[in-house]
Amino acid sequence: MEQGSLIGLVLILFGTFVGGIMKGVQPVYLVSIPAALLIVIVSAIGAAFLSNPMPIAKNIAKFIMKAMMPGKPHEPGQAIEQVVGFADRARREGLLSLEEECQKVEDPFLRKGLQMAIDGTDPENVREVMETEVRAMKERHKAGADFMMQIGVFAPTFGIIGAVFGLIATMSHLDDPELLAHGISAAFVATFWGVFLANGLFLPWSNKLKALSKEEVEYKNLIIEGVLSIQAGSNPRVVAEMLKGFLPPAAREGIAEETKKAS
Repeated sequence: MEQGSLIGLVLILFGTFVGGIMKGVQPVYLVSIPAALLIVIVSAIGAAFLSNPMPIAKNIAKFIMKAMMPGKPHEPGQAIEQVVGFADRARREGLLSLEEECQKVEDPFLRKGLQMAIDGTDPENVREVMETEVRAMKERHKAGADFMMQIGVFAPTFGIIGAVFGLIATMSHLDDPELLAHGISAAFVATFWGVFLANGLFLPWSNKLKALSKEEVEYKNLIIEGVLSIQAGSNPRVVAEMLKGFLPPAAREGIAEETKKAS
């Protein structure tokens, strides 16, 4: 699990349930009413399915896994060093000299762009093809983030519905104060789960997916500018300085040595 997701999940669970215990609410009681969980979770997910086409909705598990375990992060500093090295060699020996090195590039997006440049594709076409791929990726990512957000929006409403059902059932016990008190407390369990799942899981997952998408888009934009600079035969030092603009100031120093080696 990604470190930020793990820390966030632990803090949410600790803050909510330990705080509940301090208030006199036992967590076991919250899970002792399965009807509340059924109404909130199943209904909220069902509403999200109803709101989206099946090709998107069926990926709910994939969206959750992506938010919790996004995989190895991109390393823009390493990509810049690689691009600067390619720019240096292309300027000295020509684009065709990168043919063999291109096949060894691990990043498929960078490899695709370099191959188009080596093949003599017009720079405008290279940009168009690569930017089209980025736009399509953004739309896929947006669909996942929106799906998680919709569940987060629906969950509290179904929590209220669960509370209404509980209160309706409680009204039949007005002559029994003990059952009445128990019924009222049970009615609010559904409300708790609706608000908790929305703000503790689904909305944060949506925000995480948006942040991951933004990070990947910025990385791919860096690659696009790098490929076009290589194709244009730009000075490696100029390429490095331009691409470092994509990085926060603290991350720029790490690639200084590679830049100095470029001529």
